[in-house]
Amino acid sequence: MPPTAQRGRLTRRLAAGAAVLATTAGLALTATAAPAGADSARAHRPGGTVDVQLLSFNDFHGNLEPPQGSSGTVEQAQPDGTKKTVPAGGVEYLAQALRTARKGHPYSVTAAAGDLIGASPLLSGLFHDEPTIEAMNGLGLDVTSVGNHEFDEGRVELTRMQRGGCHPKDGCYEKGKTFAGADFPYLAANVTDDRTGKPILKPYTVWQHNGVKIGFIGVTLKGTPDIVNADGVKGLTFHGEVETINKYAKVLDRQGVKAIVALIHEGGMPASTSYNYDCDSPGPGDGISGPITEIAKQVTPKVDALVTGHTHQSYTCTIPDPAGHPRTVTSAASYGRLYTDTTLTYDRRTRDIVRTAVHGAHAVNHVVDRTGPKAPDMTSLIARWNKLAAPVAGKPVGYISADINGRGAGTPEQPLGDLIADAQLAATRDPGKGGAQLALMNPGGIRSDLAYKASGGEGDGVVTYAEAFTVQPFTNMTNVVSLTGAQLLAALQQQVSGANAASPKILQVSDGLTYTLDLTKQGADRVRADTVRLNGAPLDPAKTYRVAMNEFLAGGGDGFPALKQGTDKYVGPSDLDALTAYLTARSTPSAPLAPPKADRITVLK
Repeated sequence: MPPTAQRGRLTRRLAAGAAVLATTAGLALTATAAPAGADSARAHRPGGTVDVQLLSFNDFHGNLEPPQGSSGTVEQAQPDGTKKTVPAGGVEYLAQALRTARKGHPYSVTAAAGDLIGASPLLSGLFHDEPTIEAMNGLGLDVTSVGNHEFDEGRVELTRMQRGGCHPKDGCYEKGKTFAGADFPYLAANVTDDRTGKPILKPYTVWQHNGVKIGFIGVTLKGTPDIVNADGVKGLTFHGEVETINKYAKVLDRQGVKAIVALIHEGGMPASTSYNYDCDSPGPGDGISGPITEIAKQVTPKVDALVTGHTHQSYTCTIPDPAGHPRTVTSAASYGRLYTDTTLTYDRRTRDIVRTAVHGAHAVNHVVDRTGPKAPDMTSLIARWNKLAAPVAGKPVGYISADINGRGAGTPEQPLGDLIADAQLAATRDPGKGGAQLALMNPGGIRSDLAYKASGGEGDGVVTYAEAFTVQPFTNMTNVVSLTGAQLLAALQQQVSGANAASPKILQVSDGLTYTLDLTKQGADRVRADTVRLNGAPLDPAKTYRVAMNEFLAGGGDGFPALKQGTDKYVGPSDLDALTAYLTARSTPSAPLAPPKADRITVLK
């Protein structure tokens, strides 16, 4: 961020919400200009070093209100070996937690690693995520990388998120107000325009304060085109994470910026789901696997810390860089449930971060606990946008007898996944509406659970339009295509092979489709071809079947090229409309819908 922009950020932080910010974020920024005192003594270390506080989070996905179900909790390991579930998240609590954390830290910068928007609940998604950008401005975000979901509505809409302006179709949502855009930079170093060859947004920025300079490079995962709709990334090339970061680290180094942080929307999988798990046990980085581990091992030693995301996991690991020096790699789960507090020891003489076993980066994840105070300005923001959303948000669309878990199921087959597949089959089964015989749903498109407990005043067991929207926020159109039995089997095998070999993506299936998934085998053999049946009949490789799915899957998304071979496409209702229609038609207050048994896929371990 250039000095003028940084000064603007400081001015905005000090001016905004005097009663609130003057005692939170504003206090920390006022302290930066104060004479050396207690706070300065804490920040200035012997030998000309200062401690820089790096606060970070990732994968917020527009969750302004506390998420429901398992999406709104974190798992905490207890000293006796048990695990405790802690409610967490909500921008009112996140903003206040960050402001409290900044107190006493004259050098504090806040960064994110992508997917702040996209796949958002109705409160943000209904307004094309303008409320979330407004909230990020208010809580003092300094910089973020793009993530794959920043491309859900395409490059033009992402540019609007940065620069502002009213939506080209929906216009302005509040009379007399024009969307201002993000007052922090979105970084997209590895996303270039095919026509110009240049990054579509800034590749890096430099945060500066009192002679301290830290460069930030932002990238999304190279595989972004494989997990978003093709129209959203048309005309763009996504380059390798390592090569891009190393390229711009050299650029920053030549400019005299030696302290560098990479914001990477790609992540890893820790061995434990507990947020406070020690992933450096028994040795540095031993408790984490996945794409980020190889990236971390290859990113140039010029980069001093890696803030990551995408996998929605929590970890603060130490993975040695190519020179063998310790380097922190962090992720703060998702949905604003955690934030990471990293201390970077900055040497004024070398202008670099000191990275030794004694000094350097020390990172800790903190729970955004809902028992703490709320940020009043965020409460007002939520109330303002809720008022605009109220005409559609609270409308009941169905009734359930218990929680129907999606992401919170923790099993290959999810009850909510089955329900969504059934809904898409019901919407397209009639001969005049596609003639579907079965339906498939990608697990990544299921963004939450359906919780029995009321989220507002609607009553327990009532599913509102807002809750259904949270589960299916993409508004993908339902497609019905013709596939041979051989192509359908190939698609089922691609769940555990090809692009999905390392991290299987198990499709959710409609009622009537059954098969055995044998996890004791490897690759495509994990799907036992002789067990695949539709309505009790073995799958016929030569027969043609009509298959319903969302348009993302029909385009081969999520590593399913076999599904792209479908012919005779019929376009049905949106996935959200299919879900709400299914809930409305099959449930009443006196006869609520029970969770599906999730027994269509037999899993052998």
